[in-house]
Amino acid sequence: MRLLLVSDTHLPKRAKVLPAPLLDEITRADVVVHAGDWVDTATLDLLEERSRRLVAVYGNNDGPALRARLPEVAYADLGGLRFGVVHETGPAQGREARCAARFPDLDVLVFGHSHIPWDTTAPTGLRLLNPGSPTDRRRQPHCTYLTAAVTDGRLTDVVLHRLPPRRP
Repeated sequence: MRLLLVSDTHLPKRAKVLPAPLLDEITRADVVVHAGDWVDTATLDLLEERSRRLVAVYGNNDGPALRARLPEVAYADLGGLRFGVVHETGPAQGREARCAARFPDLDVLVFGHSHIPWDTTAPTGLRLLNPGSPTDRRRQPHCTYLTAAVTDGRLTDVVLHRLPPRRP
């Protein structure tokens, strides 16, 4: 099972459209996971239309229209792994322990908010993944997203993809 993990698209505030390489990944993924801060409903509509399966939440920048359509926390069994999706997890310091305590029954937690890619594993075995942002790199050198696979009940092939700089 091929996964595409994305967060913090912030359209049309940070960019006018999603980058072409990301759009190409949507059609290859069995499941698209979006960890919030869409900003516009058009991006949600696009991902719902193009993806085979979408697991998504709203973020702190998402207004009433998105909050009416998306949960604050989403859960999904993907290939035998228990996934959770949430936008905010709090400060980086103590994140693993905090998330492991909040989500004791998960194998993988996908989150966003910081725009900073993150891939760690808590002592409990919970894998924490933040794909960064494909449209707003903030203090990061690149805009990013993640792909991964679930193979035989294991998360494999987790790859951080750097996007080329946007043209003005």
